[in-house]
Amino acid sequence: MDLGRRAVLAALPAVGLMRGSDAVAAPAARRRAGGAVVGPRPPASLLGQEIRRLPTSRRVVALTFNAAWDESGLAAVLAELRRRKAPATFFPTGEYAEARPAAVRAMAEAGHGLGNHSYSHPYFDGLSTRERAREVREADEAIRTASRVEPLPFFRFPYSSTTEDAVADVNDLGYAAIEFTNDTNGYLGPAGGMTVDRVVRRAVDSLGPGAILQMHVGSSTGDGVVLDAQALPRIIDAALEEDCAIVDLREFLTAP
Repeated sequence: MDLGRRAVLAALPAVGLMRGSDAVAAPAARRRAGGAVVGPRPPASLLGQEIRRLPTSRRVVALTFNAAWDESGLAAVLAELRRRKAPATFFPTGEYAEARPAAVRAMAEAGHGLGNHSYSHPYFDGLSTRERAREVREADEAIRTASRVEPLPFFRFPYSSTTEDAVADVNDLGYAAIEFTNDTNGYLGPAGGMTVDRVVRRAVDSLGPGAILQMHVGSSTGDGVVLDAQALPRIIDAALEEDCAIVDLREFLTAP
C-alpha cells in the first residue's frame, strides 16, 4: 500500500459518528494479477479466523448491510446514514451488482465501503477451493464494474457457512472473513415474527467492544417491508446512548 493511501486510512477517526465530520475515506487501492484479487492484504489480526468482533477494546460498532434481494430499503438506509454522518459497509452479491448496478453505485457514491458476498450466494461449506475462488472473483468483477470503485478486501460468507478450509481459501485470495456479532433478523420481516422493536433489541444486545451488526437493505419476502431500514435511526440512537461509537471497517485495514 503506498504511503499516501496508508496515511488516509490511518487518519480515519476512532469515533466514526461525529457531528460536522466526514467519517468516510476512499476505499483501499487494489489490483488484479492472473485473475486473482491481490493486495493490500488485511492485517494478521483479521486473518486465520472468521471475524465476529473487531480486534479492539474500544466500545465501537460497525454497521454492515447485505444486499442479495431487492433495494426496497436502500434509499432510507442511505438517507439515514447521510443524516447522521455514519459510515457503513455494504456486502452485495455479484448477481445483485449485475441486476441492480445503480443501487451498488449509490452505495459507493455515498462514500461507503463495498465488501464481497460471493457471486451467487451458495453455501461455501459444500464448495471446492476452485469453486470458492470463482465465486469470489466473479463477485469482485461484478461489484467493481457496477460501483466503479475498488471493492474492499472483506468477504462475508453466504448463510455464514464458514469452515476452517473455506476461511483459509478466502484468506488466500486476499480477503478477511468478516462475519458478524449478531444479525438483527430484520430480514425475516413481519411474516417471520419480527418487528422494529425486536430488531432494535437484538442490535442493542450485541453492543460492546468491536461489535459487528449484520442487516439487509432488501426484503427477503418481496413484500417491500425492510425492518432494518425502519429500525436504523433507533439503532444509532441506542449505540450513542450506550457510549458505543459507529466505526468504519476500513479503519481495520491497517494493523494497530
